[in-house]
Amino acid sequence: MDTQDRTERTAAPEGPLSVAQAEAALVEHYPRLVRLAFITLPPALGRHRRVLVAHGIAQRALPARTRPAPRTAPGVPNQRAAPVGTGPGSAYAALRARVLRESLAYGKRPGWWPGRVPGPDRLRHLLPAVWGLRVFPAAGGADELALEQALSGADAATRAALALRRAEDLTEDRTRDLLAEAGVAEPALALRTAERLATKALGEPAEGTGHPLLSGEFDPCFVHTRPTDLLRRRHRLRTAGAALVVAAVAAATLPLVLREGQGPQEREAATGTRNASITQRVTDPRNLVRAEDDEWADTSRVDFTVWPARGDRRDDLALLDRALKVWSAPARTVRISSTPGTGTAPPVEPPRLLYAGDVDGTAVVLFNDGDRTVRYAEPADASQPPVLDFARTDDADVVTGAALVVTRSGSASRFLLAPWIDETRTRDLLRPAAPGGEPAVRGDGVTAAVPRPGAGGTCDSWPALQLRSSERIVENHAFLLTDLGDLAPVHLTYTPPPGSGAPARQPREATSAAALANWARTACHLPSLRGAGVRAVNNWVYAQQTLPEGAGRADWVCTRADTWRGPGRVLVQLQLPGTPPTALGAPVVEARDTASCSRFGQHVLAGAGWKGPKSGDWYLLAAGSRKVQRIQATGGVKADANGTTMAVRAPRGVKAELRARMADGSTLEGLR
Repeated sequence: MDTQDRTERTAAPEGPLSVAQAEAALVEHYPRLVRLAFITLPPALGRHRRVLVAHGIAQRALPARTRPAPRTAPGVPNQRAAPVGTGPGSAYAALRARVLRESLAYGKRPGWWPGRVPGPDRLRHLLPAVWGLRVFPAAGGADELALEQALSGADAATRAALALRRAEDLTEDRTRDLLAEAGVAEPALALRTAERLATKALGEPAEGTGHPLLSGEFDPCFVHTRPTDLLRRRHRLRTAGAALVVAAVAAATLPLVLREGQGPQEREAATGTRNASITQRVTDPRNLVRAEDDEWADTSRVDFTVWPARGDRRDDLALLDRALKVWSAPARTVRISSTPGTGTAPPVEPPRLLYAGDVDGTAVVLFNDGDRTVRYAEPADASQPPVLDFARTDDADVVTGAALVVTRSGSASRFLLAPWIDETRTRDLLRPAAPGGEPAVRGDGVTAAVPRPGAGGTCDSWPALQLRSSERIVENHAFLLTDLGDLAPVHLTYTPPPGSGAPARQPREATSAAALANWARTACHLPSLRGAGVRAVNNWVYAQQTLPEGAGRADWVCTRADTWRGPGRVLVQLQLPGTPPTALGAPVVEARDTASCSRFGQHVLAGAGWKGPKSGDWYLLAAGSRKVQRIQATGGVKADANGTTMAVRAPRGVKAELRARMADGSTLEGLR
């Protein structure tokens, strides 16, 4: 196999890629391109369909219109057998990028996509085709089977990352670049997930030509064949023959019917220039899924799937039809927004109706298709275009599925509450001791206008919703939600500091006095998370440190924001004593795409500079979580200390690297 990053054989061709160059690369490296597509495509297609689609994607990678290839010198013919380069910028690299983009996009398209391809190019999307046979790659061994099972549960970006790293033998940097160029939102996360997946399935990452991805199990160019279901095929042929007879009779009698009883417009509609009867099943409002009114109180799954359809227009078929049609085929004037990592593709099955009604002069429809919640807003002014908002809300629960934003003005939002919410209050996080108000809630579950956090560009207050669930599903459960600009408000939680010898504590609802006091010093850090698809934010007081010079006790807080799509970001802040109750904690370090401060990354270490109030000397402070036994500083400062905290004199702004020894003997690197 050619090794992309280790053997750069040719430079990139100057100018646009020619058909001749592309064809040569496609012929020489065709098995590699088809293998890349086969691994990346959704396993749900089945092996037969995946083989055919992979071949089709590779063949369609050939450009249609390009500049002719430069002529060679007289008397020296083009050598089709000459090696074709595979380095960045080569013809092969261009084809690989096309194949990668198409393979990643395939799973996001609805099932009727090939039929929507216009003109003569439509036939290319239907080929290759196999009639009367089923094709599938050769079966592999135990490693191949384990890897295939692991890939079946991964997303397309992870499968593509593993194919590029192990089948294409690219470096991590090159893999990340290619994934980013292909439109993957989190390429680094996809790469890390792919490596963990391969390690879990195979025991250890495999290298070189022995990797299972290079075996026949994943080679769609070497296939076995079997017949299709012969009895079913015979039955279908007979049915098709009978249908042809019926169609012929109908075609013969249709002109007579048209001449006798229909006008010109009716005749045009009946002859099929635009036949409305072929409207997709998923866009028929009569097929919308609706839950029973009390289904939420009699199920172990309390999320959006048990929300009943509410709103005074839930039976307005005309409104629902418009909403579904716009979602399925939005015009260019439709304003569309989506949270990061959320697709805007049309539904593939009839979605669930959550709400349809008029709110603040706007007709609002809320759908849920299992993974996404979709908001359709139709302004009362017919000259204004409708709005489509998409948000990922899969795996919601009693808390994260408790409310949705129905409308949002410049300074206020209205929420649609889950049917299991019994009590609704508002609370200002910057006034933790102040009692909250009680906004009115309509009979259809829509709240009165609630002020938006930071609506005026300042952080003088931070409104939040404090909700309480019905005792029919959970006893005495109150929790906090706040609006960060997405359809689903964000769940706020709190993890108290570790106690002496106490077991690790889990996040809990941020409704206690200690939690509210801690959030009063954190809330104004939240604006950086607006529109990021955040699901929950937790404040974890992972360490408390007695400061030098009798300055009191400081709290080390790790604020972790988890998104609906998986990746999270953390901000470590130092909350110092002697400051106002709502003074922001001092930011220490921020990290993205990390498991730190979560149940999958339960250990953390960070450091910061601090000025002593009496001497004016500067110190390096450091603190680790409960299982840290010893902290060591190197670089600009060389020091160590036993325990979970350290404080040593150090020049202002000094750069130091922190490392901790854990209770189990392992080493923990400090966040940087």
